[in-house]
Amino acid sequence: MINVSNDKKEERLVSPEETEDERLDRSFEGLRPRTLEEFIGQRKVKENLKVFIEAALKRKEPLDHVLLYGPPGLGKTTLAHIIAREMGANIRLTSGPAIERPGDLAAILTNIKEGDVIFIDEIHRLSHVVEEVLYPAMEDFEIDIIIGKGPSARSIRLELPRFTLVGATTRAGLLTSPLRDRFGMSMRFEFYEPSDLKTIIERSARILGVGLSDDGAMEIARRSRGTPRIANRLLRRIRDFASVDNKKIIDREAVDESLNRLDVDCLGLDGMDRRILKKIAKDFDGGPVGVETLAVTVSEEVETIEDVYEPYLIQIGFINRTPRGRVVTRAAVEHLKKIGEL
Repeated sequence: MINVSNDKKEERLVSPEETEDERLDRSFEGLRPRTLEEFIGQRKVKENLKVFIEAALKRKEPLDHVLLYGPPGLGKTTLAHIIAREMGANIRLTSGPAIERPGDLAAILTNIKEGDVIFIDEIHRLSHVVEEVLYPAMEDFEIDIIIGKGPSARSIRLELPRFTLVGATTRAGLLTSPLRDRFGMSMRFEFYEPSDLKTIIERSARILGVGLSDDGAMEIARRSRGTPRIANRLLRRIRDFASVDNKKIIDREAVDESLNRLDVDCLGLDGMDRRILKKIAKDFDGGPVGVETLAVTVSEEVETIEDVYEPYLIQIGFINRTPRGRVVTRAAVEHLKKIGEL
């Protein structure tokens, strides 16, 4: 008997992760703000960063290294581009998994210019060997390169132009202490309030040329799980329904009808979110249940549940993490009953 499996997972409409289509879609890229003034939300991060950038420009020095951490889809990559633009610098983009060997990092560092910004996404996934090369580069702006092989090999230390490293991670706890300590600034991203998301959605609607009512924008904001990336994705899908149905203005009724057809409920929960809640509430009497057991029962990976599903469910008070496992709250049970799924 041969088991055939499909490695490609179905993409969730309300997933905070960027899809391949979004990476390649120029219109989606065009929704990103380009300056600090255009960047909406994350007020504390934005206000502090504005001061640090102005101070660096006054001193005519590169900005200190910046660590951006928090759930996916909240604007860390966008802010890295804005930092480079505000500093008048070029930006080099890469990610932790893409830098497999010290030579990969050396190739990036030896091709930068004074003041350049290097953005490393998923920086927590750098190997320890690569990190060891990165430490002197961040601290002393120097890098050791091995020339030759075997007994004749020798090490040469090269001076690097002063640069700014911007690291982004969704799992700051996985960063090693030596790497974390070398960042001059650590900035945490929080989920967005509906009022800020409404402003983002209205801006995106203007860019996309979509007619959107005030109550329609707020309804999308309420269902966007506190995440701008999801808000923009929902807006684009609702635009498709409105276009086919010949609706000039997207109002609350149109939003509700479209998102119900897409299986996104009034709180932005999709089928898997509700399935997780129902499993704990019904099959495990409300919990506690270990995350490994929960992952098996819903056919998902532990890391996916912890990084993708749980943050929002915890944020809205539907799941509690306890030493003995996950527990659903009364609010979660009431929501499931309200929508007729319990």
